[in-house]
Amino acid sequence: MIPAGKTRGDNLLTKVPAVTLGFWVIKILATTFGETAGDTLSMSFDFGYLASTAIFGLLLILLVAAQIKAPSFHPFVYWAAIVASTTAGTTLADFATRSLGIGYPGGSLVLLVGVLASLALWHRALGSISVSTVHEPRSEVYYWATITLSQTLGTALGDWVADGPLGYLGAAVIFGALLAVVAAAYYRNSINHVVLFWVAFVLTRPLGAVVGDFLDKPIAHGGLALSRAGASAVLAIAIVVLILALPQRAGNAVRQADRTM
Repeated sequence: MIPAGKTRGDNLLTKVPAVTLGFWVIKILATTFGETAGDTLSMSFDFGYLASTAIFGLLLILLVAAQIKAPSFHPFVYWAAIVASTTAGTTLADFATRSLGIGYPGGSLVLLVGVLASLALWHRALGSISVSTVHEPRSEVYYWATITLSQTLGTALGDWVADGPLGYLGAAVIFGALLAVVAAAYYRNSINHVVLFWVAFVLTRPLGAVVGDFLDKPIAHGGLALSRAGASAVLAIAIVVLILALPQRAGNAVRQADRTM
């Protein structure tokens, strides 16, 4: 029996943060940091794409394992895992599109299929791809797999658009405008909010990627030629400050019987 005014999810919290404006601001900064930090290791420190991916990939596995093992939502563990996924996504996408030679269109297509496949498998296994169901290990595994693939897709997509006549700033305007469209669509009840969340989650990555490239790429290539390590440090400080300054709370969860898409 559920008390009047209550729902089944009132006493159940997810292992991920509530989706607020602050969530999206930190997410965009984290994806920008992922671009500059990934380039720092693979290019400035000359580790190469494959070795850098292995390093960031191992860090990602350790952080996701800590996230899954944690009994409840911990802001710094969660955002550290997000940062690890976006840095690993940066170097993995660069390895796929450049070292393997499949190019930006090929890499974007392959990774888009990967994201859609991950979401489809998640929905088939658990009946929902909503973040409100991420409060148990199985859903967390699908959640983090989808996130890592989406971060990698976003890198390839951002590089593809920025590599054309638009450049980094033009690409940032395009992805920013698309995010604005998604935000406006959120207020139309006829559009599924779960779908809009994942569309927005994917789009924040190429936005962060092109902004990160704009900061650290050479002036001759349309960037500002700022220090990759310096830009990464400033972004990391900004992320930590926002995590401390903005309310960080777990999202409300729903039980299996109440799950929708």
